[in-house]
Amino acid sequence: MVVCGDDGLAHRLAAELRGVYGEQVTLVVPASERSVRPPVVVRARTASALLDRVVTAAAGLTGNGGAGGGNGNGAVASTGEPPGGIRLMEAAEPSEAALAEAGVDRADALALVYDDDETNIRAALTARRLNPRLRLVLRLYNRRLGQHIEELLDQASALSAGGPADGTGFDASTTVLSDADTAAPALAATALTGTSKVLQTGGLLLRAVERPPTAAGQGAGPGLATLALLSPTDTAGPAGDQGPTLLPDAAAVRDGSGRATVVLEQVSYAGPALPDGRGVMPWFASLFSRRLRWSLAGMVGCVVALAVALWLVTGIHPLRAFYLTLLDLFAIDDPAIGQSVGRQILQLLSGFAGLLLLPVLLAAVLEVLGTFRTASSLRKPPRGLGGHVVLLGLGKIGTRVLTRLRELNIPVVCVESDPEARGLATARRLRVPVVLGDVTQEGVLEAAKIHRAHALLALTSADTTNLEAVLYARAVRPDLRVVLRLYDDDFATAVYRTLRAAHPGASTRSRSVSHLAAPAFAGAMMGRQILGAFPVERRVLLFAAVDVGGHPQLEGRTVGEAFRAGSWRVLAREESGDAPGLAWDLPDTYVLQGSDRVVLAATRRGLAELLGRRGREQAGA
Repeated sequence: MVVCGDDGLAHRLAAELRGVYGEQVTLVVPASERSVRPPVVVRARTASALLDRVVTAAAGLTGNGGAGGGNGNGAVASTGEPPGGIRLMEAAEPSEAALAEAGVDRADALALVYDDDETNIRAALTARRLNPRLRLVLRLYNRRLGQHIEELLDQASALSAGGPADGTGFDASTTVLSDADTAAPALAATALTGTSKVLQTGGLLLRAVERPPTAAGQGAGPGLATLALLSPTDTAGPAGDQGPTLLPDAAAVRDGSGRATVVLEQVSYAGPALPDGRGVMPWFASLFSRRLRWSLAGMVGCVVALAVALWLVTGIHPLRAFYLTLLDLFAIDDPAIGQSVGRQILQLLSGFAGLLLLPVLLAAVLEVLGTFRTASSLRKPPRGLGGHVVLLGLGKIGTRVLTRLRELNIPVVCVESDPEARGLATARRLRVPVVLGDVTQEGVLEAAKIHRAHALLALTSADTTNLEAVLYARAVRPDLRVVLRLYDDDFATAVYRTLRAAHPGASTRSRSVSHLAAPAFAGAMMGRQILGAFPVERRVLLFAAVDVGGHPQLEGRTVGEAFRAGSWRVLAREESGDAPGLAWDLPDTYVLQGSDRVVLAATRRGLAELLGRRGREQAGA
């Protein structure tokens, strides 16, 4: 595996590939990037102009020109293999010479995670020409451009290798990821459940939950599946039973009643939800203010009371009484001369009520016009709101997290200091309340109802701002669950330990985006079928989406027969049709068909055996 980058994501990704998947990794960084540099501001780019440049460069994939740019031989320096089994190289840029020196022509996968989109695209074009069968993983923020790049490079790979244009027949996929998109599910789950060990598949967020030991005869509790039995706390057991048991069968779960378990669960939210704005009453409430609604309700009640009184005094039909009351109200009826005193008094009261109605109607018209004129204005947090998530910062990370939280129906109140932030349009579309102001100023977090919030997500681009907001929120609510985004991993660890020591009874999580995004990039480098990985003590469980066809261990077998304890286990089957999704409660008697695609959990050794990777490696050796 080759990883090229210029910030913390490259270092974290290399460590993930080596530590979790046990892969041989070559890390290519600029000479000044042996230590992680501070974040840089991404330059503004025009997507259309960049795409034109990419198409022009792609036309020369079969020619002799290089796409590396620069001086061609690019100041490459190999620094050997440092402790940890990662070979470190220094290169000013990912030129053709640098990629060749890193061994891209012999590598299984290449990750290009530079902060600059154009640098990643140029290097991807060069790498695809050097090795058409290479798996490529690119870091791009622009989703639409990323889709075009995936199609372009996959087609170029198929044509260069002499295969079909759809790229079938070998695994040379191109995957475009954004660190914002990959980190958003973990941040959302952390705010909800306090853990970032999450897996996103089939539109669901899943988490691995450690449960305490159960008494004999009791089950492991509800959950999608039991993933592991943890090491026993006592040392009286057999010597071979001191480590975790991955993917145990039912008998092992029953016999291990005194051991803690790791269970797969779905991340969900059961608290109060914000009103969605649908229906007649929410629409009516959006047009008129609270005071005006009460004024209109009072006038309606007054008209009804006058109509009932006229019916009782004169004895006329109720509909006629209501009609005459409205005529008196708008002063368009004849005076009640010669009629009873009661009728005359009611007419005077109706006329007086009509005078009071005119300013109320005028105010209603003005408010409706103002509402339509400011239809794109931001909503304010409603009164009595509680149990919500306060989200600080609507940049690229905050916007993705906001979208994910609302997909889970979690009420959110956003705080943003920039009135031109990119996430404000998303907040308007999702009808999410927003407080405009600097979170370091007094009263801003109070306006977001921080004293009644469930959690605080501090995701601005400034570490000091996030830290200051969290410290202030903890002063208001010592038990508040907080999650703050910090750029540097070491700084995030130090902040986490200090906050945990100062507030031991509250949930605190400090995460860098590179720490949260690296697992998704690593899984893409292993192949598109890898969905993620969960560490279990010193071992790792992988999750993969696999086509049943072509795997004799799965095809034609029942779910129970396909299960191999300690190696792999089928968890769900992808459903197609009008309502695609995942079917989790598969009976052991269900026969897996060749057309099925399943989600399974496996150990590294078990997945290598199932996918035949070990055999290909031995054949290549």
